Amino acid sequence: MGETVYSSSYQPDPKSALDVLAFVLTPVSAFATADDPDELAAVTEMLDAAKRQALERWFALHGAGRRS
Repeated sequence: MGETVYSSSYQPDPKSALDVLAFVLTPVSAFATADDPDELAAVTEMLDAAKRQALERWFALHGAGRRS
């Protein structure tokens, strides 16, 4: 069985490095209209927090701490 490329009901697995990386590396333009600067700014702010949380969850699930 292959990887799911797109599904409107797809929910990434927080334990999967592939899922977390795919989410973190997806550009903001995939989630917002590129020609609306206000929308891009709002979506960027929300996604930054969500991406940070996804990484923190992955590290917590795998017993890896953040290094400063």
